[in-house]
This record gives sequence, structure tokens and C-alpha cells, in this order.
Amino acid sequence: MKPLKHWADAVNAILGVWLVVSPWLLGYQDVSAAMWNASIVGVALIAVAMGAIFVPRAWEEWTECGLAVWLLASPWLLGFAAMQTAMLTAVATGVVIFALALWTLMTDSEYNGWWHKATGH
Repeated sequence: MKPLKHWADAVNAILGVWLVVSPWLLGYQDVSAAMWNASIVGVALIAVAMGAIFVPRAWEEWTECGLAVWLLASPWLLGFAAMQTAMLTAVATGVVIFALALWTLMTDSEYNGWWHKATGH
């Protein structure tokens, strides 16, 4: 079996599972927009993270960053910012996903090689 290239991908997969189950564990399953948002983004995150685990590519990390940005903005764009539990779950999970994906992009020489070539560093 091929070794795991980035531990952060496994953590992001776990965060995807967290997003899927969080509406029921935290009691906001009745807030339709928040529940569907967490479920859909969670499933997408699991799929992207699993792809990154089995066939690592930089685009998967960028996709995780995009999902994280969506999570950060979604409470206000979808109108569930007043539901504190759902809002905090989306924002906190989004921050962690973004940080892990960005960290992977910055520390993997295969992923950030274009930056070093462009800047000469």
C-alpha cells in the first residue's frame, strides 16, 4: 500500500464526515439551509480528500480551499447566520479546512514548484 502523502488530507476527510453528521449531533437539522449546506459540502469534501489521499494532485487542495471559502461565507449567503451553532460549525470547520489545504499547498514542493520558478526563489 502506498503511504499517505499528506496527513492533512485524512483530517479533511474526517472534517467532511463531521460536516455530514453535525446537523444531527448539534441539533440544527431543522434549519434546512444549514443542514443541506453541511451535508453537501461534507460529501464533496470527503470525495475531494479521498481523491487527494489516493491520487494526490494540487487541484484537490485548491478545491478544498474553495469549499472552505464557501463554508466561511455560507451562513450569510444562505441566511443561517442567526443560528449560532450552525454558523459557528460552518465558520470554524471552514477555517480549519482552509488552513490545512493551504499548508499542504505551501509545504509540498511538487505543488508549490510553480511559485519558486516564477519568483526565482
